[in-house]
Amino acid sequence: MLDLTRLVALRELALRGTIAAAADALGYTASAVSQQLAALEREAEVPLTIRAGRGVVLTPAGERLVARTHELLDTMELAEAELHSESGRLTGTVRLAVFQSAALTLVTGALLRLRELHPELRVLVTQTEPEEAFADTWAREYDLVVAEEYPGHSAPHYPGVVRRPLVRDELLLAVGGDWAGATSVSDLAGAPWVMEPHGTATRHFAEQTCRLAGFEPDVRFASSDLQAHVQLVSKGLAVAILPGLMVAYAGIGARVMPLEGGPRRTVFAAMRATSRLDPAVEAVRQALEAEGGAGTA
Repeated sequence: MLDLTRLVALRELALRGTIAAAADALGYTASAVSQQLAALEREAEVPLTIRAGRGVVLTPAGERLVARTHELLDTMELAEAELHSESGRLTGTVRLAVFQSAALTLVTGALLRLRELHPELRVLVTQTEPEEAFADTWAREYDLVVAEEYPGHSAPHYPGVVRRPLVRDELLLAVGGDWAGATSVSDLAGAPWVMEPHGTATRHFAEQTCRLAGFEPDVRFASSDLQAHVQLVSKGLAVAILPGLMVAYAGIGARVMPLEGGPRRTVFAAMRATSRLDPAVEAVRQALEAEGGAGTA
């Protein structure tokens, strides 16, 4: 019989692309993963990987086996969910991935709810970038992720991952200092801006908003820390587009106004369809939904 632990190592290789990345995801050394893959090939009695340059890729047999491994892990997850349902009380650990403004607002409130309702439930919270966490949730590194979508930018879709909305969060223009009198984005062509780093949905949205207003923004500060954005705006050192959750949390001492057209980002929870049946995972999702107002701002 094929060893499930070794099958998971093969699956991680397929997901991550290299033995080193698979080892990092599994918490093993690269040598240990290589040994597991070699042992799996001996069990299977067919080649599962082949050398390709300095790395390895899966053979057709290896790819078919990875597809079956996904099915096996789904079955295992369903079995665990059934056991949890039979216990009559919520225990165990739920692994939750979040981004910063959700961690500071929705998640803290949800954890307080869970502490009262299910005191034996343990929630492990990791703050990370939404798109990376989304992929890791599909890959089973997390049970649940709080992610976001900005107007004109869709988060990736993964097979077997379902989404539920938490809040429609208004995007606001925040100004201060020499730019406190601005009434629209077009008034800020000469202002210094703070935005998130290149490659993020928030950066893309902010840049496009400025370009549609007729100018290229002067981005003086790039940071993924929205608390730093708030500080820079409050001190009059920059202007920014901030999500409503962050504005409410920070009590920002600057002038805040709606953007033209009232754009909103969608904050949602996503989980594998199989883990959705786990009462512990569902309890965490429900607490997040209750905190977010079930999809309303």
